[in-house]
Amino acid sequence: MNMNRMAVAAVALVMMATPAAAQETWSWNGLVAPGRTLEVKGVNGQIRAVAAEGSEARVRVTKRSRRDDTSEVRMVVLEHSGGVTICAVYPHQRNREPNECAIGSGGRNSVQNNDVSVEWEVQVPRGVNFTGRTVNGGVVATGMTGTTIARTVNGRIDLSTTGIAQAATVNGSIDATLGRSDWNDEIAFRSTNGSVVVAFTTDLNAEVQAGTVTGSIETDFPLEVRGRFMNRRLSGMVGSGGRTLSIETTNGRIELRRR
Repeated sequence: MNMNRMAVAAVALVMMATPAAAQETWSWNGLVAPGRTLEVKGVNGQIRAVAAEGSEARVRVTKRSRRDDTSEVRMVVLEHSGGVTICAVYPHQRNREPNECAIGSGGRNSVQNNDVSVEWEVQVPRGVNFTGRTVNGGVVATGMTGTTIARTVNGRIDLSTTGIAQAATVNGSIDATLGRSDWNDEIAFRSTNGSVVVAFTTDLNAEVQAGTVTGSIETDFPLEVRGRFMNRRLSGMVGSGGRTLSIETTNGRIELRRR
């Protein structure tokens, strides 16, 4: 066999050994009233949300896989009094309760040896709150106008809203910009392995609790520290206080900025 034929044969063997990637798209659009919440919940895959141009909310997902059947990951839409929740529900494991979609932190969605990723593209109308939850993937929500909540385990979080926000990840950094500082009780931004930057475009009045193990803490706001500032942990008041802002990480810096 000559060299050209050997090369062709080698390419053919590689193509036979590597299955073609499967791809499937799904979409939903509908009305979500201002003050209500559009929530999306996945497991594997990034969530990206932007401001909608009109009054209609739009969700488009792209499911990709090299091994497993993309159609086995079901898209479930729950319309409820608080808004709309949309979940990517994976096949459940043997001898386990079936996975199910539920509002907020409820429901079950355990995944084992399933390589389907679900990438989310979301358009959020003005005045609508947004929540994005995933496990393996980043969450990006920019140009939001309502309360914005982002949750992941392995991924970075970037968000901006003219409202208020909360965010949490384990392996990733957080960069959040908020346009309001009149929340009730407490809002929190937490990571384990990553920096946390929280910025406000308005004056801030809050009790600030910040802590890190291996990083620094910096602030653009005058902070009246109470007690001793030690072990990279501080507690103090910005402005007149009145509410709690909690910022925590283990391996990374903390920044409280004015933008």
